[in-house]
Amino acid sequence: MLDRLESIERRYKELSQLIAQPELSTDPARLQSLAQEQASLEDIVVKYRQYKATSKMIQETQAMLDDDGLEPDMALLAKEEMNDLKQRQDSILQELRLSLLPKDSNEAKDAIIEIRAGAGGEEATLFAAELFRMYSRYAQNKRWQVEIIDCNQTDIGGFREIVFEVKGKGAFSRLKYERGVHRVQRVPITEASGRIHTSTATVAVLPEAEEIEVSINPDDLKVDFFRSRGAGGQNVNKVTTAVRITHLPTGIVTTCQDERSQLRNRTKAMAVLRARLFDREQRRQLEEMTEKRRSQIGSGERAEKIRTYNFPQDRITDHRVNLTLHNLPRILDGELDELIEALATSERAKRLQESQP
Repeated sequence: MLDRLESIERRYKELSQLIAQPELSTDPARLQSLAQEQASLEDIVVKYRQYKATSKMIQETQAMLDDDGLEPDMALLAKEEMNDLKQRQDSILQELRLSLLPKDSNEAKDAIIEIRAGAGGEEATLFAAELFRMYSRYAQNKRWQVEIIDCNQTDIGGFREIVFEVKGKGAFSRLKYERGVHRVQRVPITEASGRIHTSTATVAVLPEAEEIEVSINPDDLKVDFFRSRGAGGQNVNKVTTAVRITHLPTGIVTTCQDERSQLRNRTKAMAVLRARLFDREQRRQLEEMTEKRRSQIGSGERAEKIRTYNFPQDRITDHRVNLTLHNLPRILDGELDELIEALATSERAKRLQESQP
C-alpha cells in the first residue's frame, strides 16, 4: 500500500509541474483534464504526507526514549506523546485505506426514488406519503431539488405509488441506503378499537443514468399519450400531456404526468426508463458475482425489511445495523443523517474488511 501511495504522490508532483507549463494556457481542455486528475489525488496526497510526518515524529520520539540519559519526567512525557502519535498514525492509515478503495461511479449522481404502498391497505398509502415527505424534507435540508415525475394519490392523501427525482451533490450516495422495505407500526386513524396495525411501503433508489450509459433503440419503445388524472388544474386534466413509455424487450413501463408540457413529461419518463434499465444491468452483473456480493447494498435484494417505525414506542430501528433511535417525529421531519451515517460507516467497514489480504 505504501508503494502505491508513493506512486500517487509522484504523479501528483508531476501534474503540478505539467500544469505550471506556460504552453498549456493555449490548451484549455488539456489543462482542465490535468487539473481534475490532480484534484482527485489531492486528499490522498495530503493524508499520505500527514502519515509520513507522523511516522517521522514517532522515530524521533523513539530515539528520545532510547536515550539512557533521558530524565524520568521527560521519559514519561515522551511515552504519552508516543501513544498519541501511534493512535494518530493508525487513524490516518485507516483513512488512507478507505481512500484507496475503488470509487462507486454512481456516487455523484442524482437519484430517482420510487415509493410504493405495500401491505396494509389505505394505511400503507398514508405511510408512503409520510416517507415521501420525509425524503423531501431531508432534500430541503441538503438544499437539493425534488421533482415529482409520477404519482397515484388516494382520496385520503396517501400514495399508492410516487416516483420523484432528487437533484443535488451526493444525492444518490446518501439516499441509496434507503432502498428496501420500510415497516410502520401504529394505530390507524380509521381504527376505532385502538388496535396497532403493521403496514409496509417499498422504496427503490436508482442512480440517474446518462444517455451515454444506456443505449435505447427507439424501435424498442411504445409511447402512449393520455390525459393526466387527479389534481393539477384544468389544462393538465383536459389536455393530452401525460406520457407512458413501454420498453418492449423488458416490459418496463414508465409514466410521467406531472408537467403541463408533453415534451417535459416524455423527457422525465425517459430519465426514469434509463435509470431502471441501468439499475437492471447493474443488478444482473452483481448476480453473476458471488453470493457474498449479492448480500451487499445495490444487489437487488429489496424484499427484506430494513427499518421499522414504531409510533407507540416513539422509536425507529434500522435492522441492518441494529440501530434504534427515538424522537420519531424529528426523523420523519427529515433528520436522517444519524441513520444514514451509521449505514455508511457500516458499509465502509465491510469494504475495508474485504480489501484486507
